[in-house]
Amino acid sequence: MNLTEPRKKLVIQFIKYLFVGGTAFIFDFATLYFLTDYGHVHYLTSAAIAFIIGLNINYILSKYFVFSGSRMGLKKEYTFIVIVSIMSLGLNQGLIWFFTEKLGIFYLYSKMISTCIILVFNFWVRKRFIFD
Repeated sequence: MNLTEPRKKLVIQFIKYLFVGGTAFIFDFATLYFLTDYGHVHYLTSAAIAFIIGLNINYILSKYFVFSGSRMGLKKEYTFIVIVSIMSLGLNQGLIWFFTEKLGIFYLYSKMISTCIILVFNFWVRKRFIFD
């Protein structure tokens, strides 16, 4: 299969984003696990804290490793990232709650499912609206 240059760039960016997302996920998942199982923090509170940590790692690595530049100035970029992050956090919390409470899935498995959904959403938003 012969990819055009724009498609090739998109595939390479997505592969890099998967690597960055995987790195952020390790911190996110570990924080969720340790806060919940050892810190005895409610899983949704742990999930919010862990998500914020992972999100910051993802943002920093994405900005410098995945995407070539911003479509906007730093202040506007950060504001947009915060808005997208709040939406992602709400989606994360809702999905983890739904999978855990309504479907009876173990909270760590719920987190994995939620992460896969949010990964696609975040890549699309960042690629479409924030970065080149």
